[in-house]
Amino acid sequence: MKSAISVGALAILISAASPALSSSLVVCIEGSPETFNPQLTSNATTSIVTGQIYDQLVSVKAGSSELEPSLAESWSVSEDGKTYTFKLRQGVKWQSNKNFKPSRDFNADDVVFSFERMMKADHPYAKVNGGNYITFNTKLADVLTAVKKVDEHTVAFTLKEPLAPFIGILSHQSLVILSAEYADQLLKAGTPEQLDLQPIGTGPFQMQVYQTNAAVRFKAFHDTWGEKAKDPSRTPKVDDLIMPITVDAPVRLQRAQAGECHIANAPSPADREVIKASAKLNLAETPVASSGFLAFNFKEKPFQDKRVRQALAHAINMKGLVDNVFEGTGAVTGALIPASLWGHNADLKGHAYDIEKAKALLAEAGYPNGFETQIWALPVTRPYMPNGRRAAELIQADWAKIGVKAEIVTYEWGEYVKRARMGESKTAMFGGIWDFPDPSQIPNNYFTCNSQGKPSPSNIGSWCNPTFIDLIARAGQITDQKQRTDLYKQAQVVFNDEVPAILFGSSSALLAVNKSVSGFVPAVFGTSRFSGVTVP
Repeated sequence: MKSAISVGALAILISAASPALSSSLVVCIEGSPETFNPQLTSNATTSIVTGQIYDQLVSVKAGSSELEPSLAESWSVSEDGKTYTFKLRQGVKWQSNKNFKPSRDFNADDVVFSFERMMKADHPYAKVNGGNYITFNTKLADVLTAVKKVDEHTVAFTLKEPLAPFIGILSHQSLVILSAEYADQLLKAGTPEQLDLQPIGTGPFQMQVYQTNAAVRFKAFHDTWGEKAKDPSRTPKVDDLIMPITVDAPVRLQRAQAGECHIANAPSPADREVIKASAKLNLAETPVASSGFLAFNFKEKPFQDKRVRQALAHAINMKGLVDNVFEGTGAVTGALIPASLWGHNADLKGHAYDIEKAKALLAEAGYPNGFETQIWALPVTRPYMPNGRRAAELIQADWAKIGVKAEIVTYEWGEYVKRARMGESKTAMFGGIWDFPDPSQIPNNYFTCNSQGKPSPSNIGSWCNPTFIDLIARAGQITDQKQRTDLYKQAQVVFNDEVPAILFGSSSALLAVNKSVSGFVPAVFGTSRFSGVTVP
């Protein structure tokens, strides 16, 4: 992505990012955004940036699992469960920039444009900036047949078949509404790519400048509908929001301790007690629903044999890894859906640490002396993997005991995600945080394939198991939660047996928050917004 500011301007930006300015909120984040259109990514680091700019039709209430209206004021469902009709909020203003001044408020045309771009292969924006609509493709592409404008403030979504988590899916932070008027202007100017690079939204903050790997700066958008509705949680209460990009967790914490940022995202679990003991900081610890794993690439011959995958799972001392890496905040699991969500299969405990069994399985598979491979180590801190490098070193040492020599590989986060999705890894750490309160999200995003057999973009190992996919699909088509729970539990048994990935224990999301900060409510699902937050 091209730089939006000069090096000189960057120095001014960073110097401005100081809590000494009472009208500025500074949040240290751990990586650069991949894009400024969340439709094109499922990256949580990107979401923390774009989540300040855009709105969805529906959202998850801050600090809870409750769905609430956003750009849609209300909705109704047809008797057959196939048509959802949304009444849209009126008087919603769009942001602007030096090249675009909106001539109208948000309306049904914007909703239709935002979804038809993802739905229709012949849409003029379909392939702009790669056209890889990860969440839409994995959750809605096979079932959403039409999005129609009923009138200026009413839109109807038609589904091929009932989809139980549909409203929850629409709250996903990637399914934002874009300005159709802005898109039309850019298309006529021959610069459609700018739609995803110079964002225009309806949210509480508007992006000002961005420097790759350095910082993102926003200004308050006081015409946002949340402020007009007198909703404190959606009202920007600082003039500027600055997000310095600080890759190393210890450095983020140091900056928070030095008063250089009000909120430090994702500190290391090892520093929990340091934060608790700090005179300046509070520890915000949120029990988010997340799953992390080491995925096998099924294009690699050894991993096509289930016995090899089982052997590598049994060769890892997972309890030792979780104790060491999660620093007492995680737990070993064999269930893809975490205990914080309904649908969790508590009977699955993971693969027992058994070196002799691992050696026997490798020998049966034709690898008595092991083989060579790679471990891609997650380069950012996540609740599902606090320290990718340390975890990779422990796995490397464990696998060496059964003759498997593993090279540790890593990249900058954006590059890591891009390369993993292109299928370059042999084994790679990946994972996700649930953005809405339904078990379908991570299984659908990371371990399914579409009706043509194409893996979802985040299915980096290209595992396409028809039994698993059928169970997940059926669970999404019925509304009875007891039946859905049973199907999700069955799917997790298949996952545990087939071992397309080795699951890590997940932990709470941590933030270091300056004690002067008021009004901050960490998100349980998705990423946090900073509207409603004040500093002295």
